[in-house]
Amino acid sequence: MSENKHQIQTICVYCGSADGLRKEFYQSAYQTGKILAERHINIVYGAGKTGLMGAVADGALDAGGKVIGIVPENLNEPQLIHAHLSELQVVPNIQLRKARMSELADAFIALPGGFGTFDELFETLTWAQIGLHKKPIGILNILKYFDPLLTMVNHALQEKFIYDEHKILLVSDEDPIKLFEKLVSFQRPENLNRWISRDNN
Repeated sequence: MSENKHQIQTICVYCGSADGLRKEFYQSAYQTGKILAERHINIVYGAGKTGLMGAVADGALDAGGKVIGIVPENLNEPQLIHAHLSELQVVPNIQLRKARMSELADAFIALPGGFGTFDELFETLTWAQIGLHKKPIGILNILKYFDPLLTMVNHALQEKFIYDEHKILLVSDEDPIKLFEKLVSFQRPENLNRWISRDNN
């Protein structure tokens, strides 16, 4: 693999745990897990068995993949946690959960979700923005779920709350294979430091 390609062995997946979703969301989440496992990519995620979290894990596990779940102590409940994970790590709180998932991952993918998914995605983007990591970040835009979010990012850029290079930090696609290829070929913007230096030249 060339120096312009990312060596991705483990992907952190953020996604919703809500029930009663449209079948297309479950199907795409399951397929994402399956595709990553077939490419021998390990998955680290929030350990859930419900919603898209469960679908991603099932897809990977059914394809023989490795799935690592990270859960805070207060959410380590049998009605929430997937019973067949390759590995389950229990941490004291939600902040340490996010830090541990970030530590284990070589890249990140967000699937549709709610407040928790938004929080995880934007914290990961913020950490990239200020230089705490250089890992690629993507969103799987199933059924155009993230279109309003992408519109908001563009609006933030137009109003100069973020810079051009910050928008580049987030890649998206509706197809999991194409999204993975974008993560592998992602090139980090070279001028991110100007956010701190305030050198806008």
